[in-house]
Amino acid sequence: MLIDTHAHLDQDEFDADRAEVIGRAIAAGVDAIVAVGVTAESSAATVKLSAEYPSVYAAVGIQPNYCGEAKPGDWEQILELAKGPKVVAIGETGLDRYWDYSPFDVQQDYFDRHLRLSRECGLPFIVHTRGSDADVVAMLEEARRRSRLAGVMHSFTGSSQTAARCIELGLYVSFAGMVTFKKSEELRAVAAAIPEDRILIETDSPYLSPHPLRGKRNEPANLIHTARVVAEARGVSFEQFAEQTTANAKKLFRIQ
Repeated sequence: MLIDTHAHLDQDEFDADRAEVIGRAIAAGVDAIVAVGVTAESSAATVKLSAEYPSVYAAVGIQPNYCGEAKPGDWEQILELAKGPKVVAIGETGLDRYWDYSPFDVQQDYFDRHLRLSRECGLPFIVHTRGSDADVVAMLEEARRRSRLAGVMHSFTGSSQTAARCIELGLYVSFAGMVTFKKSEELRAVAAAIPEDRILIETDSPYLSPHPLRGKRNEPANLIHTARVVAEARGVSFEQFAEQTTANAKKLFRIQ
């Protein structure tokens, strides 16, 4: 059994065959998928999917590249959606200096909102970071001074030092298809050093298809490729790694 801790199942890329995609995931041993919202509308769609499919759970939030275009009432909708019975996380949230889609101070404001909402509703948060690791860690450190943290660094591509600091702050670290790429030796070394009780895996589908499927639409069934590569890098069996990451995901997201 595997758990895909981050997939964008609501997106247009899955409109033609969403049920088949979820069916293929189950057939491949991916028994649970966290569908992650990036806008208020997207978050509402993930909640709807979680109600329709037993294996799907929802995360609700406004991703940093979209918070600059958030409309009045969107944040209030996130607050309401967070109360849903199969909502297991807040996000994705975070900071992004790579794309210039949202003013950075607006991103920081929304990141802080998500962190506070996570604490208030008792749900973990999901962090997106691109070109902004130091900024993210600084805000996490500030939030940690207010209360303990529960969350995950999603699709991690940062340094071993950043990973270690995030783990010290109480977070999990998740790896997506990029860890399988031939030139990702350094990232595999980072994945190999994560404590066994803090590592997660994901697809981030429809993006980041793992080797040998690069260039194709990604989907949750492909999680098995990432799991095998990271298990090999860590020197453990696929079965042992699957069991450990599933236990970690169940603990963080309280998936029964």
